[in-house]
Amino acid sequence: MSMVYQPLHHKYRPQSFRELVGQEAISETLSQAIVTNRIATAYLFSGPRGTGKTSSARILARSLNCLSSETATPEPCGKCEICQAITKGTALDVIEIDAASNTGVDNIRELIERSRFAPVQARWKVYVIDECHMLSTAAFNALLKTLEEPPPQVVFVLATTDPQRVLPTILSRCQRFEFRRIRLEAIENHLSFIASKEDIEITKEAIKVISQRSQGGLRDAESLLDQVSLMPGPIKPETIWELLGAVPEEELIKLVNALIIEQPLNIIETCRELIEKGREPIAILQGITEILRDLIIIIAAPNREELTSVSAQSHKKLVAISKDLEHSKLLSWQHNLKGTEYQLRQSMQPRLWLEVLLLSMLHSVNQNKNIQEIQPKEILQGSAGSAKPSIPSQTQSKQINTDLQANERAPQLISNNANKIEDYASKKLPELWQQVLGRLELPSTRMLLSQQAKLVQLTRDKAVVEVSENWMSMVQSRAALLEEALGKALGASRRLIIQKQNTVSPVNQPTSSSPVNNSNPERLSKPIINTKTIQNKADDSASKKEAINDSNSDEISPAKQDEIENKAQNLADFFNGKVIDIES
Repeated sequence: MSMVYQPLHHKYRPQSFRELVGQEAISETLSQAIVTNRIATAYLFSGPRGTGKTSSARILARSLNCLSSETATPEPCGKCEICQAITKGTALDVIEIDAASNTGVDNIRELIERSRFAPVQARWKVYVIDECHMLSTAAFNALLKTLEEPPPQVVFVLATTDPQRVLPTILSRCQRFEFRRIRLEAIENHLSFIASKEDIEITKEAIKVISQRSQGGLRDAESLLDQVSLMPGPIKPETIWELLGAVPEEELIKLVNALIIEQPLNIIETCRELIEKGREPIAILQGITEILRDLIIIIAAPNREELTSVSAQSHKKLVAISKDLEHSKLLSWQHNLKGTEYQLRQSMQPRLWLEVLLLSMLHSVNQNKNIQEIQPKEILQGSAGSAKPSIPSQTQSKQINTDLQANERAPQLISNNANKIEDYASKKLPELWQQVLGRLELPSTRMLLSQQAKLVQLTRDKAVVEVSENWMSMVQSRAALLEEALGKALGASRRLIIQKQNTVSPVNQPTSSSPVNNSNPERLSKPIINTKTIQNKADDSASKKEAINDSNSDEISPAKQDEIENKAQNLADFFNGKVIDIES
């Protein structure tokens, strides 16, 4: 009769606190509690999956009931009848309950009734409630009194991956142990031990890949090792990448290198090859993000290989790539990738949007470079005090101002005083302003700023925005949103300065925002709209009353009437309306 196959995560489950991997503080604390006979009535084991919560509960049960010792021992034998029964899950006095399928208050009442009976075989009766956060509020409340004052020789162990959903009244009655994700080195050592015991031909690089993919969960790492052990040896990282459907590091480095040297054709071809091999676009995006993160670490600490998530061979390639790579470029790419994973998952055409995203990263770098390179030493020919400005190259002119011809001269950028740096693209400020407005998420804010504000100056350090006087406070309340939009559109943050715009027009001179023809006396003699809501609050009530009651009065000067009409027109433009004359 052939023996039933036992998975690795079952076969190598720890049998004592000493064998518990990566949770030294917890194992030491529980061992000391058993030695000193300070057994709590209830324990709460919380932490990510596969970190040893249920295994620790079983070890605690064996330690309390091992027949090889007359009292509780931190080193159960694992061979006696009780230890073997607990390992197999058949012990009468160690009851494991799945809270996901026993959520009701009736299930907990039955558990409480059974807990009042003395142990049958063992010294202690141990109840292990797995995924206890799935219990209903009524079930938790029914368990409160029993947890605080249980029957003699009864211990409750609650295990959960989501302790936030456990009632505070339950938490206060338990000794809580937080199981952490297991460090990479501990997982690698444990997998190497298993591989040597099971005669699995696997390289150290492959073990490192398995450890990284498990994300701190030992059970996941053991299950993956069990899966790849079916492949012919020696098992290499490429085998694991292929099995998982992930993107190999070599392909990711090739793709990132195409981004660095700005080769759009290579980017498109590499993406196409990876997708044709069955790689998902979301996996490609995640891989690129990890490589960019490793590049940032390598630039900061090139000799700290253990901080990166790549193999030793790939680490050398990234070190070579990072020598001529700017840190600001990596940060800009990381900023562009923020939030794109969700968009890619929701897209009906993930391949298309992946290519668009990668190509847009090249454009963003060029845009940032054009804006950040505005400095006197790069513009002036000769000394900083030279009065004659230089002309930007044709490439710079095309990138900054697309409708400038190659033979046109750029506007003067710097005055005789080198400390007064003018806006490098003063003629294109409206276009830049539209790009900034396009980065605003709220339509109301976008409409307000498009009609009542404009960008008048942009330097390397600041951005000056002029706002109509009546809308100054409203725009200032949105200054944070505007500053964030400036940073996104220009690729670098700048100090935002909001200043008032002179809204008073000269006498008998119409402004560009008002289509009023002052030559028509009838139009000037009629009120625009309710002047009580348009005129400045500083006007006295007598003037307002006189302007409303006597629309044909000649006491309102043309300049005052022009100012009222300008304000009325601005109000109408903001709400996409029009000014209507009302007969008196």
